[in-house]
Amino acid sequence: MGSNTHGGPARWVGKKGWSMEVANSANSARAGGGADDSTRSDTLSDREHQILEFERQWWKYAGAKEQAMREMFDMSATRYYQALNALIDRPAAVAADPMLVKRLRRLRAARQRARSARRLGIEA
Repeated sequence: MGSNTHGGPARWVGKKGWSMEVANSANSARAGGGADDSTRSDTLSDREHQILEFERQWWKYAGAKEQAMREMFDMSATRYYQALNALIDRPAAVAADPMLVKRLRRLRAARQRARSARRLGIEA
């Protein structure tokens, strides 16, 4: 686990009282940190479970989704979506919440198709 600017562990407690690690699990995995690939694909961290729970219920939080992300996970929208995209590609995420993960994958694929169509000048 990393450290914050005060030398302590890099953790943040959101307004709902959830304790979050600020380090991006996707970036730490790419950098070689964390557990090996077999362990990473079998289990989800508390933070990853919280991200899935947030995606399931984000509309319940007042205000914009990006603001809720920042308050609950102390990360930018870009960093959050990077972590979410890495998470929904993992078999453990499918095992934890198959319907949610499949819906998120479907939405991501639809956005990718629309982006490709725009680049090619095709109406989707």
